[in-house]
Amino acid sequence: MAGKKYLEAAKLIDSSKTYSYTEAVELAKKTSTTKFDSSVEACFNLNVDPRHADQQIRGAIVLPNGTGKTQKVLVVTQGAKEQEAKDAGADFVGGKEILEEIKKGWFEFDIIVATPDMMGELGKLGKVLGPKGLMPNPKTGTVTMDVTKAVNEIKKGKIEYRVDKEGNINVAIGKVSFTAEQLAENFKALYDVIAKARPAAVKGIYMTSVTLATTMGPGIRVTVE
Repeated sequence: MAGKKYLEAAKLIDSSKTYSYTEAVELAKKTSTTKFDSSVEACFNLNVDPRHADQQIRGAIVLPNGTGKTQKVLVVTQGAKEQEAKDAGADFVGGKEILEEIKKGWFEFDIIVATPDMMGELGKLGKVLGPKGLMPNPKTGTVTMDVTKAVNEIKKGKIEYRVDKEGNINVAIGKVSFTAEQLAENFKALYDVIAKARPAAVKGIYMTSVTLATTMGPGIRVTVE
């Protein structure tokens, strides 16, 4: 049973129409029903088959206005790169010894950056890190020798996006406390990057639907350009 606040919020949205993204972010702010500062999420339903390697849409983008959330970064490296990571502002830095902590169940970080020489060791934790979406990947810039750049981008609001088995990409683009302009800029940056990632194999419609919603708030359908 939907709550009273949700039903009141849903009345503000015409479910039979789609809204421009600038209208959609305004509505998202108006229809947030929580007392806390909700996240605003964008959901893209794509006409892709992720079983094919060329249709596995994945990447990363630094949102113009950040996400409103500061991510805790773990850098897995060794030697001189450890000091570089600390200087860049990484929350945790270590080599094999920190991987032992993860094996024991330590997960006080949101994202891992690793230098290529540590990927062999990290690979052994694939069954633990993979299902949580924590395995570093060159496609998202989290396997790199440029540790400073990687940490700086994450701290500025870099997010990863990845299509799931059903062809959906769900990404938080900010908080309800953001201005409508900030949310609109973030949404447009993400939209453009996903639009450019259209696989050559996709014929006809690529974006089946795009929806904006806040945590526990109603969905708002966005016009696909």
